[in-house]
Amino acid sequence: MLFDIIKSPSYARLMETHIRDMLFYLFENEQNFGILCKIEHLEFDPPLPKYISDEFRAMTLFFLAGYTFESARINNDILIFEAGFGQENIGSFVSVPLLSIVQIIIDDTPAFVNLALLQERQSIPEKEKNEGVVNSMNSFLSNPENQKFLKK
Repeated sequence: MLFDIIKSPSYARLMETHIRDMLFYLFENEQNFGILCKIEHLEFDPPLPKYISDEFRAMTLFFLAGYTFESARINNDILIFEAGFGQENIGSFVSVPLLSIVQIIIDDTPAFVNLALLQERQSIPEKEKNEGVVNSMNSFLSNPENQKFLKK
C-alpha cells in the first residue's frame, strides 16, 4: 500500500508543494539549511570535473549557507544555487528538482522528509496531440446537432 502511495503522481505533487513551501519559509526567515538529495537527478552548470563528480554518493548532502544560500532560488520545480567544489573551489550552478530532495535538514535535524518517487514527466508527442484534436473534432461533427456550432 505504501509503495502505491509514494509512486502516485498526486502524492508527488503534494510533496513537491510541501518542499517548495518549506524552502520559501526558510528563505523568508533567512534560515540556513541542508538538503539531502539524489545526485542522479542533479545538473551542474558548468559541469564539474570528473574527479569531483566521481566523489559524490547516490545521496549527497548540500548545505546552503553564506553565498550559496544567498544565490539560491526556486525556478518552477527546481532549486538552483551556486556552490564551490573541491580544493580549487570550482564554481557551478546546481539545479535540483524539488522531488529529488529527500530531506531538508536544519541544525543537524531532519525537518522534512520526502518519500515520493521522482518520475520523469512524460510529455505527449505533438503528433499524438494533433491526432487527439482531430479525433475529438470528428466525434463532435458526427452528431448532426453540433453542425449549428460550425462557422460558415
